[in-house]
Amino acid sequence: MLLHLRPLRAGQPAHPSHPASHAAFRCASHVVSRAISRAVSQSRLACGLLACALAAVGALPAHAQDPWPAKPVNYVVPFAAGGTTDVLGRLIGQRLSQMIGQPVVVENRAGAGGNIGSDYVAKAAPDGYTLVGGTISSHSINVSLYPKMPYDPIKNFQPVALIGTLPNLLVVNANSPWKTVQDVIAAAKAKPGAVSFGSAGNGTSQHLAGELFSSMAGVKLLHVPFKGSSPAVQALLGNQVDVLFENSVAAMPMIQSGKFRALATTAAKRARELPDVPTVAEAGGPKLQGYEIVSWQAVFAPAGTPAPIVNRLAADIGKIIQEPDMRARLASLGIEPSGAGPAELGAFQKSEVAKWAQLIKSANIRPE
Repeated sequence: MLLHLRPLRAGQPAHPSHPASHAAFRCASHVVSRAISRAVSQSRLACGLLACALAAVGALPAHAQDPWPAKPVNYVVPFAAGGTTDVLGRLIGQRLSQMIGQPVVVENRAGAGGNIGSDYVAKAAPDGYTLVGGTISSHSINVSLYPKMPYDPIKNFQPVALIGTLPNLLVVNANSPWKTVQDVIAAAKAKPGAVSFGSAGNGTSQHLAGELFSSMAGVKLLHVPFKGSSPAVQALLGNQVDVLFENSVAAMPMIQSGKFRALATTAAKRARELPDVPTVAEAGGPKLQGYEIVSWQAVFAPAGTPAPIVNRLAADIGKIIQEPDMRARLASLGIEPSGAGPAELGAFQKSEVAKWAQLIKSANIRPE
């Protein structure tokens, strides 16, 4: 509604004194008031609609705003390059990048038995762009081994997929005079604390395998931790340590090339690829009956990562692991392929945390 008000002429009173004029003035004032009120109401309605629209946009799922993946995915390996977790991370990452149409960048953040790299991922944004190659040490053992952990392996992570399980192998340099498990035990008894074993770091399966061996056999071995399997392997090649309880991925190439000699496997049964190599329980005598340690490798994301992204990653990684070429490659490294998804991996991880907590306490194992 438009109101046309005429300006007052010179000498005309601002407030008319005639009764009819008063009535007309009140009527005009009422009309103006209603017009202003209507305009304010319409303005408020428009603002309300705009606010609702903005709220609706903000409530849309993340993938509606920025479809995943819209940029490269960072795959953190919490150990040194060349080790088991690194090898598997690059194998999985290469195929995963082809499936999701974005690069998967493998980044090594080694140290503290996997704690440094894992803590980095625990504190990363839960947006599907940061993953970690989790292991038996970083995501089940360390929480019971270290008095002050920077992260909780269960609360701070979202399980994605279990790559597979693998045994460790008790190996020596090919030039070592020791040919059997009993030879190692005899040497350790002759000179307590003189026989050294290297590991991929405090809290790793290699570390616990050696500590459990010492405890059950009744001998004292000197633990020498490294920042991953690769430097530990190099140390044995250079005779800087006497033995390794190394996982099959890192040990098999050295055994096949004749540089290492395998004395035993830490699993409950012999390795398919090494049928002539006994288990520790078989070769170690009565005290080592029941000895068993099996490692595992998995993929985790930060807690809070959206379920659609987790499910997509789990499905893709599961498909990769089931590919014939990948299964053959994993088998050649002594790995039993899995491909278990988030729920199964989560349940498995919780059982592992409980198992290792009991072992570490009963064997009085310390990180140093």
